[in-house]
Amino acid sequence: MKKILVTGGAGYIGSHTVVQLIQNGYNPIVVDDFRNSQPAVIQNLEKITNQSIPFYAIDICDKTALNNVLKNTEIEGIIHFAAYKAVGESVEKPLMYYHNNVEGLINVLDWALNNNVKHFIFSSSCTVYGEPQGIKEVSEETASGIANSPYGQTKVIGEQILNDVKHSGVDLNILALRYFNPIGAHASGLIGELPVGKPNNLLPFITQTAAGLHKELTVFGNDYPTSDGTCVRDYIHVVDLAEAHVKGIDFLAQNQPKSVEFINVGTGKGTSVLEMIQTFEETTGKKLNWKFGPRREGDVVEIYANADKSREKLGWIAQYSIKDAINDAWNWEKNIRNI
Repeated sequence: MKKILVTGGAGYIGSHTVVQLIQNGYNPIVVDDFRNSQPAVIQNLEKITNQSIPFYAIDICDKTALNNVLKNTEIEGIIHFAAYKAVGESVEKPLMYYHNNVEGLINVLDWALNNNVKHFIFSSSCTVYGEPQGIKEVSEETASGIANSPYGQTKVIGEQILNDVKHSGVDLNILALRYFNPIGAHASGLIGELPVGKPNNLLPFITQTAAGLHKELTVFGNDYPTSDGTCVRDYIHVVDLAEAHVKGIDFLAQNQPKSVEFINVGTGKGTSVLEMIQTFEETTGKKLNWKFGPRREGDVVEIYANADKSREKLGWIAQYSIKDAINDAWNWEKNIRNI
C-alpha cells in the first residue's frame, strides 16, 4: 500500500481526506500538533476506517522533529494541509500566519526533496485571486489579484515557492488545489469542523448558534453589490473536497506534469450568506437568531469556481449539495453537543 504523508491530518479537511485515502487503497500517515484539532480525531478516524492510523504529534515548523519522526519512512506522496486558515485572524496576527504557513511549507518541501517523495499536493485557496475585477466566476487562468488578507498572501507566496522549486528541475510532481469554501461533515457524525474558540467560518457559526452556543449570528455587511447585499461564496462539501485530493494523487502518478498544476476545487455555483441561513432553516427546521453587522475586513464580495479543469484533469465533480452539507454539519453539531 502506498504511504501518503498528510500534514494537518487531524484538521477539518485533512481528517476527511485521511478517510478517503484509506477507502481508495492508500496508507496515510498523519502529522499534526493538534493546535487546531484534537487527539480524539485520530480515534474517530480509526472507528470510521476500522484500522490503526499512524500519527506523529509534532510541529512541522520544527525541522529536527520532522526529520526524526519520518526517518527511514518511505513516502510516496505528501498532502500538505497544515496551516492557519482564518482570514480575520490573519489580519490581526499577520506575522503568526507568515511564520507558520510559509516556514511550514518550506520544511515539508525540503523533506520531500531530500527523501525521494514523488508527489506533492498543496492546500491552496481561492483567496489567491483576491477581489476578482469584473468577474465572479474565476478559472485557473484568471490573473491572481492582490490577496485581501495575510492568509491569502501566504497562499500566493506558497504557490510561488512551488513554481520556483519545480522550475529548478527537481523530480517532484506538484499539484496546488485552490479550495473554495468547504462545509459539512462526515456522514458518520464522528468527524467534522471543530473550530477552536469562536468560529471564523459561516456554517459552524450557524450550527453553533442553532445549538445555543451563541446568542446570535452576525452577518458581516448587507450593502455589497450582490443579489441580496451579502457576500457570495462557492460552498463545497468537505467529503467532495477530500475526494479531489485522492484524484489528485492518482493524476500526478499517471501524468507526471512538467510544471506545477493549479486546479480549482469548487461547485461552480455561488451562494450568499442569507441564502445559507435560509437553507439551514428550511433543511433543519431550526430558526436562527441573526442580525446584520458592519463589513469584515479581508472579505471578498463574490467569488465562485469555474470547475471545468477539475473535471477534465482529475475526473472529479462535486457530488453533494448545499442541503447535504448542512444536514451533515448539523448532525455533527448535534453529536458533539449531545443534542
